[in-house]
Amino acid sequence: MPQKTSPQASPASLALFCKVVDNYGDIGICWRLARQLEREHGIAVTLWVDDLRSFRRICPEVAIECEIQRIDAVTVRHWRDQEGVFADSDVADIVIEFFACDIPPGYIKAMSERTPRPVWLNLEGLTAETWVEGCHTLPSPHPSLPLTKYFFFPGFTSRTGGLLLESGLAQQRGAFQRDHAGMAAFLARFGVAPTEMTALKVSLFCYPQAPVSDLFAVWQSGGQAIVCLVPEGVAADAVEAFLGQAPIAGAAMTRGALTVRVLPFVPQPDYDKLLWACDLNFVRGEDSFVRAQWAGRPFIWNIYPQDKDLHHVKLNAFLQACTAKTDHLIALSLAWNGAAKASVDWAALWKPFAADMPEIAAMSEDWQRQMLANGDLASNLLRFAETVARG
Repeated sequence: MPQKTSPQASPASLALFCKVVDNYGDIGICWRLARQLEREHGIAVTLWVDDLRSFRRICPEVAIECEIQRIDAVTVRHWRDQEGVFADSDVADIVIEFFACDIPPGYIKAMSERTPRPVWLNLEGLTAETWVEGCHTLPSPHPSLPLTKYFFFPGFTSRTGGLLLESGLAQQRGAFQRDHAGMAAFLARFGVAPTEMTALKVSLFCYPQAPVSDLFAVWQSGGQAIVCLVPEGVAADAVEAFLGQAPIAGAAMTRGALTVRVLPFVPQPDYDKLLWACDLNFVRGEDSFVRAQWAGRPFIWNIYPQDKDLHHVKLNAFLQACTAKTDHLIALSLAWNGAAKASVDWAALWKPFAADMPEIAAMSEDWQRQMLANGDLASNLLRFAETVARG
């Protein structure tokens, strides 16, 4: 009579390797994922990060001189180089390399010697391009070791891994946005006066190439009061030219209808609140891009620039897929990313887009429902890892 075998235990530990390329976006994604896996799924997470200074901008608790530290129950390790000898006991049940970063060869060797071998995933960057559906969860055998890596793609359809979304986030956002006094108190921390609460409030997070000065000129000469909140170091040249002084946190200036206020970088929960409190959000990269979608406000995405304008392909794919849009949002998005096919009249772009904003905000609810139906990234990732572990 055959013996019964005990089922493979659910993964209890996870190692996430992150090399910071996009200053804050890469570590922002990994930090959110690490905390969610620990808080909501009870996974013991070790986050390997090469750039602790960038990490500290969004997580003030980070001590940049520490090799190993615990933050929010997550073990954070400074990933200094590709050296090191590791034992199989050092290897987690799930090993994730974010965006095809090369994890240390010694760690990979230890993975091959571990019993059972870990589930190895390459967590890819987010795109709405349809080809990812055919590549999601594809295996890639190691050329010389008994290991298989699987590609895991976040995305916008049920045939991808979905988007990062913590449990209860929608309820938190709703409660915050209904609390007008609390929202005003939050913005007051950044110098926003009670009289400015009736202005159009805009958060601005973009890459240096974004045509910020052109938009500032339109806002300054327009008839609508606008308060633009920009983190320190973002669009530094355009902000300094507008302010007439160094764009340090706390600096502010009003010219015409536009007030620009410089904010310090804030922890991720406060950045979410900033997106919720503003009427319009300019976001960049991937992390703030996803958070803007859960904010339910109109947003303009500044995509990470790539050679040969490949990022324009990704931008157009998202603009085609997303249902919370109008023709004017598409036109402004293309111009903001240098993808317009004709010369840009910023005043002519801005006015109809601003008129569309209430409609876009209403359409955002349907878009969020579509994304919720795909499940959240962390849960989908663990579900796939358990399937792989069971063989």
